[in-house]
Amino acid sequence: MPVVKIPPPYRGPTHGAAAVDVVGASVREALEAVAAGHPGFGELVFDANGAVHEFVSLFVNGEKIARGSVDTAVESGDEVELIAAIAGG
Repeated sequence: MPVVKIPPPYRGPTHGAAAVDVVGASVREALEAVAAGHPGFGELVFDANGAVHEFVSLFVNGEKIARGSVDTAVESGDEVELIAAIAGG
Protein backbone atom coordinates (compact mmCIF):
# COMPACT_ATOMS: atom_id res chain seq x y z
CA MET A 1 0.00 0.00 0.00
CA PRO A 2 1.24 3.52 -0.77
CA VAL A 3 2.00 5.98 2.00
CA VAL A 4 1.08 9.66 1.92
CA LYS A 5 3.54 11.92 3.71
CA ILE A 6 1.75 14.84 5.36
CA PRO A 7 3.49 18.23 5.76
CA PRO A 8 3.26 19.90 9.19
CA PRO A 9 0.73 22.58 8.11
CA TYR A 10 -1.69 19.82 7.02
CA ARG A 11 -1.43 17.57 10.06
CA GLY A 12 -4.43 19.03 11.91
CA PRO A 13 -6.92 16.72 10.18
CA THR A 14 -4.55 13.74 10.61
CA HIS A 15 -4.21 14.47 14.34
CA GLY A 16 -0.47 15.01 13.95
CA ALA A 17 0.27 11.97 11.79
CA ALA A 18 3.23 12.65 9.49
CA ALA A 19 2.38 9.70 7.21
CA VAL A 20 -0.77 7.76 6.41
CA ASP A 21 -0.85 4.32 4.77
CA VAL A 22 -3.61 4.18 2.17
CA VAL A 23 -5.16 1.99 -0.47
CA GLY A 24 -5.13 3.58 -3.91
CA ALA A 25 -3.87 3.01 -7.44
CA SER A 26 -3.16 6.67 -8.27
CA VAL A 27 -1.97 9.82 -6.54
CA ARG A 28 -5.56 11.12 -6.53
CA GLU A 29 -6.91 7.90 -4.99
CA ALA A 30 -4.20 8.00 -2.33
CA LEU A 31 -4.97 11.61 -1.41
CA GLU A 32 -8.72 10.94 -1.47
CA ALA A 33 -8.18 7.97 0.85
CA VAL A 34 -6.48 10.27 3.36
CA ALA A 35 -9.35 12.74 2.98
CA ALA A 36 -11.94 10.00 3.54
CA GLY A 37 -10.38 9.03 6.83
CA HIS A 38 -9.44 12.52 7.99
CA PRO A 39 -12.19 15.13 7.51
CA GLY A 40 -10.81 18.52 6.52
CA PHE A 41 -7.73 17.15 4.74
CA GLY A 42 -9.33 17.16 1.29
CA GLU A 43 -10.15 20.85 1.45
CA LEU A 44 -6.48 21.60 2.11
CA VAL A 45 -5.39 19.74 -1.02
CA PHE A 46 -8.24 20.03 -3.54
CA ASP A 47 -10.22 23.05 -4.71
CA ALA A 48 -14.00 23.07 -5.19
CA ASN A 49 -13.58 21.59 -8.69
CA GLY A 50 -11.47 18.67 -7.49
CA ALA A 51 -8.20 20.06 -8.85
CA VAL A 52 -5.11 20.24 -6.66
CA HIS A 53 -4.72 23.72 -5.15
CA GLU A 54 -2.12 25.81 -6.97
CA PHE A 55 0.01 26.17 -3.83
CA VAL A 56 0.37 22.41 -3.33
CA SER A 57 3.33 20.58 -4.91
CA LEU A 58 3.16 16.81 -5.36
CA PHE A 59 5.96 14.24 -5.37
CA VAL A 60 6.02 10.49 -5.97
CA ASN A 61 9.07 8.73 -4.57
CA GLY A 62 10.87 12.07 -4.39
CA GLU A 63 10.16 13.14 -7.97
CA LYS A 64 7.95 16.17 -8.54
CA ILE A 65 4.85 15.64 -10.66
CA ALA A 66 2.58 18.26 -12.19
CA ARG A 67 -0.56 19.13 -10.23
CA GLY A 68 -2.54 17.97 -13.26
CA SER A 69 -0.89 14.55 -13.08
CA VAL A 70 -2.87 13.30 -10.09
CA ASP A 71 -3.83 10.22 -12.06
CA THR A 72 -0.19 9.05 -11.97
CA ALA A 73 -0.15 5.40 -10.91
CA VAL A 74 1.23 4.40 -7.52
CA GLU A 75 1.99 0.98 -6.12
CA SER A 76 2.51 -0.61 -2.75
CA GLY A 77 5.57 0.94 -1.11
CA ASP A 78 5.42 4.18 -3.10
CA GLU A 79 5.57 7.47 -1.22
CA VAL A 80 3.26 10.30 -2.17
CA GLU A 81 4.40 13.56 -0.64
CA LEU A 82 2.83 16.96 -0.75
CA ILE A 83 4.49 20.23 0.07
CA ALA A 84 2.46 23.26 0.94
CA ALA A 85 3.79 26.60 -0.21
CA ILE A 86 3.64 29.00 2.70
CA ALA A 87 3.38 32.72 2.03
CA GLY A 88 3.73 35.46 4.54
CA GLY A 89 4.36 39.07 4.83
